[in-house]
Amino acid sequence: MATQEIYLRNATETEARGPFNPQHVADLAEAGQVTPDTLIYDAATEQWVALSTQPELMVIVFPERKKLTLKAKDITTLNKPSDSVKPISVDDMVAAAEGLTADTYGKRNPAAAMARAARIGMWGATLALVLAAAGGILPGAAALISVEMTQWLENPFAVIGAIDLVLAVLLGLGMTNLYPLVRFRAALGFGLIGVMLYLRGDTVALLPLVTGSLGLYLCTVFVHLIPALVAALAAAAGMGVLAWHFISP
Repeated sequence: MATQEIYLRNATETEARGPFNPQHVADLAEAGQVTPDTLIYDAATEQWVALSTQPELMVIVFPERKKLTLKAKDITTLNKPSDSVKPISVDDMVAAAEGLTADTYGKRNPAAAMARAARIGMWGATLALVLAAAGGILPGAAALISVEMTQWLENPFAVIGAIDLVLAVLLGLGMTNLYPLVRFRAALGFGLIGVMLYLRGDTVALLPLVTGSLGLYLCTVFVHLIPALVAALAAAAGMGVLAWHFISP
């Protein structure tokens, strides 16, 4: 359960969010972003089902909490005027909610922070795939549009570039459920593409290939701001340098 990848969406939504692990889902539930009616993707049945139908996950996301009771003498009324404490205004409450007061600075909504990091990872992966597509398609455009199998076999990077372009378009439309394919593409960069470059003696391209592929993979994993930003920069920089290497004479 600890390593389970979970994708979420509401019944009225078509766009999925994720992947999350169970603790991330619990954090979203704590912030009011997830309810028992929220839909999760069940890989076993390949269907979207309500979170409430998954008892093991429900125990983690909505653990039972003991009810707290307060004695009358422990209860204080906050709306009574006091000489030592100034009244709380609406502006004060808004600032506290945004994490801008002395007591709340740096304590912003964790669900919002994770969603922001996930968006950075998605757009970083999209940009990296566009750059990778440019590096593969532009040098081999003639072979790609010839629709001849022999030409495609002689220009495998052009074919991979076309696949990268399709993935980039779909990912840019918010289809994060394609992350497993993006990870496979990143692994392909480590393996097959790296071997082809090595065999043809193009070792200069190996470093940006590894950097871009690793960044692309991590863009689909991280849900915290700084790691997601670093992964996005590595993916874009690596794929950009690799594309320039392929395009430049």
